[in-house]
Amino acid sequence: MSSMATVGIAEMGVVKGEDQLITYALGSCIGVCIHDKNSKIAGMVHIMLPTAPTDGSGKSICRYADSGIPALIKKMESIGAVRRSFTAKIAGGAKMFNIPGDSVVGNIGDRNIEAVKKTLAELRIPIIGQDVGLDYARTMTFNANDGMVTIKAFTKGTSTW
Repeated sequence: MSSMATVGIAEMGVVKGEDQLITYALGSCIGVCIHDKNSKIAGMVHIMLPTAPTDGSGKSICRYADSGIPALIKKMESIGAVRRSFTAKIAGGAKMFNIPGDSVVGNIGDRNIEAVKKTLAELRIPIIGQDVGLDYARTMTFNANDGMVTIKAFTKGTSTW
């Protein structure tokens, strides 16, 4: 019997086998899903911001792309996942606020997308699916058994990939 684990904002979760992960409210935040198809281990982190403060004042490593993604990988490897088998799927990074110009708040979704892609590239984890940007929030479900992601968006319906 499968179970569904909820990943909150600035949190991560790891499951395997028939279990699933779900995160809500992916507006400008990014849901990063990493899958090892051989061991059927899946991990998800709900990223809020691109980079952790350099002074070490960041309260949660999972809040930031540059620290949350490596922490997720470490957790997955600790239960038997193998990095060379990893693939990633990402969703979110919307522009939720119509703020003119290139303000820090107005473009946080774009900055999150860029930071997530950069971090995954540095870790040599290929992105094989994405639903990012635009102007709407998403709910993301991730299946450990087959690595499939389902995205639900109020105005856009449901897609699985």
